[in-house]
Amino acid sequence: MGLSDNSKGLILAMASSAFIGSSFILKKKGLKRAGASGTRAGVGGYTYLLEPLWWAGMITMIVGEVANFVAYVYAPAVLVTPLGALSIIVSACLAHFMLKERIQKMGIVGCITCIAGSVVIVIHAPQEHTPSSVQEIWTLATQPAFLIYVGATLSIVLALILHFEPRYGQTNILVYLGICSLMGSLTVVSIKAIGIAIKLTLDGINQMAYPQTWFFLTVAAICVITQLNYLNKALDTFNAAIVSPVYYVMFTTLTIIASVIMFKDWSGQNVSSIASEICGFITVLSGTIILHATREQEPPPPVGTVTWYVSGDSMKSPEDEHLITLRSSEYYEP
Repeated sequence: MGLSDNSKGLILAMASSAFIGSSFILKKKGLKRAGASGTRAGVGGYTYLLEPLWWAGMITMIVGEVANFVAYVYAPAVLVTPLGALSIIVSACLAHFMLKERIQKMGIVGCITCIAGSVVIVIHAPQEHTPSSVQEIWTLATQPAFLIYVGATLSIVLALILHFEPRYGQTNILVYLGICSLMGSLTVVSIKAIGIAIKLTLDGINQMAYPQTWFFLTVAAICVITQLNYLNKALDTFNAAIVSPVYYVMFTTLTIIASVIMFKDWSGQNVSSIASEICGFITVLSGTIILHATREQEPPPPVGTVTWYVSGDSMKSPEDEHLITLRSSEYYEP
């Protein structure tokens, strides 16, 4: 007996998480190397484009995203998206060994909690209902409730880019990841629409002639490019072990909201199943918060500080001394 659509989506989602979790680490190492020899991505540099390790991470992420793309064709977003928690576990473990970003004992508890929540979601996930044409998907995308969601999302993204990024982008992780997550929720519904159109076309029902298919493709391309740009900035500015769980929590929450509104994933399910899925999702979120809270912070980059002690009393603490401090790296000789 062949695998069910949900089982195919489950396998693809797990493979996707492994690739994506690894890609975070490869890209982080590439960004570090690029930042050591040029302008950091966090302050607008693009020297990472010349770094082979960053491209290795990029290719790994593309493989993972392709697997994720196909998973959305076979299974609902309520099942596929929360399984991204596995990518957090992969990236946290690899960061521990490859980036020396230590994972504490409570972090291990957080990983186990993520797995437990994912299992609950898998058990109670709804069966996928595949639309019969891209026109049916367009009808779902133009319903008033989803249009309100899209309008609110784009308004918040513009506010984050134009107002909050210049002021708080380097100090508040929610700015970059908020942009990534909001655009990511639109990416997922667009990708799902494209995947269904391709699947129907391969089955002999051509969907490429409809302009709606190309509209979804254009939206997906714009959203993906925006996501990658701001994800690179987040990875270069903040600890990779913090970026992964926070991004996962925000992205998963917004994606499930968008999918439930547009595709009505919970339609036909009883209250018990929906409640179980919500509890499983909260369990996964709790695991990511535990993992996030127990990771050590990445030390800030050196700023070339040089200090002179004037009073000459070597027994006094720095707080008791009269100090002259230079903060400009122009006066620092390594």
